[in-house]
Amino acid sequence: MLSGRRLNLLDPSPLDIEISDIAHGLARLARWNGQTEGENAYSVAQHSLLVLDIALGLEDTLKPEDQLIALLHDAPEYVIGDMISPFKAVMGGNYKDVEQRLTHAIHMRFSLPISPKKSLLKLIKQADRIAAFIEATSLAGFDDEEAAQIFGKPALYPLSDFKALPVSTNEAQSQFMERFQQLEGQLT
Repeated sequence: MLSGRRLNLLDPSPLDIEISDIAHGLARLARWNGQTEGENAYSVAQHSLLVLDIALGLEDTLKPEDQLIALLHDAPEYVIGDMISPFKAVMGGNYKDVEQRLTHAIHMRFSLPISPKKSLLKLIKQADRIAAFIEATSLAGFDDEEAAQIFGKPALYPLSDFKALPVSTNEAQSQFMERFQQLEGQLT
């Protein structure tokens, strides 16, 4: 990691996790394997911000702790990469185990619950699917019908309130860090 930390993927320590490494890695990790429109790739950092905004659109009373959990929902990808869900399913248990251990270490590092409430996880998953629909239709060449077949019909309207706009990696990293610091500051 650029912070100088060395993270053991099989036994990750919360002490080896830095938000600067997460923001840096997610800002440089392309969603949709880079198969999106625009001069810049649409990053996982941007996706994470969009998911948080959608989650707040669905439930505007989310506590800062829950918002941080939403923002960090794909944080393990900063070291293991972004894989599409069908491929994750094919990879099976070992991949999921590594991802889960990383998630636990990340949550411990930032004093978040190791096992968030199921209702929050369900909300984040719903926001994640809506974000995928928005990204698919605005960046990846899907029409609404095709995206609805894959991701489901979004239950949040108007969708036009939410944008998936690729920005530079530096801008994505900066936006992610700024939002994290804002939320972390509300915890104390």
